[in-house]
This record gives sequence, structure tokens and C-alpha cells, in this order.
Amino acid sequence: MMNIDRALKEAMSVAGAVGVALVDYESGMSLGTLGGGDWLNLEVAAAGNTEVVRSKLRVMSALGLNDDIEDILITLHRQYHLIRLLQPAKGTSTLFLYLVLDRERANLALARHQLKRIEADLVV
Repeated sequence: MMNIDRALKEAMSVAGAVGVALVDYESGMSLGTLGGGDWLNLEVAAAGNTEVVRSKLRVMSALGLNDDIEDILITLHRQYHLIRLLQPAKGTSTLFLYLVLDRERANLALARHQLKRIEADLVV
């Protein structure tokens, strides 16, 4: 079992991690952040990525897709922005982990695997 602080620290230990946030996409509020900096305001990014998640969920609903989003990847020239929707063992969740990675130092497959492991152990 892992709390929010430990989950954020684990996510920041992923190779190439620059910043991480745990976000509620219903409210757009961040439950916690770690990393970031002058060029990466995680509060602004959390709110903006809330819109990305909501938009994708609307499209899936309109298409009648009976499926769940695991993650959303936004690829920039120098960064990966990884949004992992949390699927708790019981019930529904409106939370996602948002991880920014430096492309030169990151292994995307490994980062996705590590976020999945964090998701499995996280208790909010």
C-alpha cells in the first residue's frame, strides 16, 4: 500500500522524470505534485490535462466505445507527457497520474510499466 506522497516520489524515480501530479479530473484539482519548475507549472498542466481527459471520455462516449482509458500519451520533441487514469480495485475513480518525462533520458515502455505498478499500490 502506498500513499500519495510515496506514489509521487516513486513516479519521480522513473528514469527521465521531470515532474508528476495526481489529479482529479472532475474538479481539475491536483491532490499532490512533485518536481516541475519554472518552465513546468504542474498546477497549470494538471488543470489543462483535465480537459484532455474529459474530451477523450466524451469522444469515447459519443462513439459508444465500451472500454476504459489506460493512458494517454502526448509526444513533444523533447518530452513525453503521460496521463495514466487510475482504476481502483473497487468502484470508480476520477483520478489520473500525470508524468512529464525528458525524452532523451526516458524509456517510455518502462515508464508505463512503473506507473501501472504505482497505480496498483496507491491508496487515496
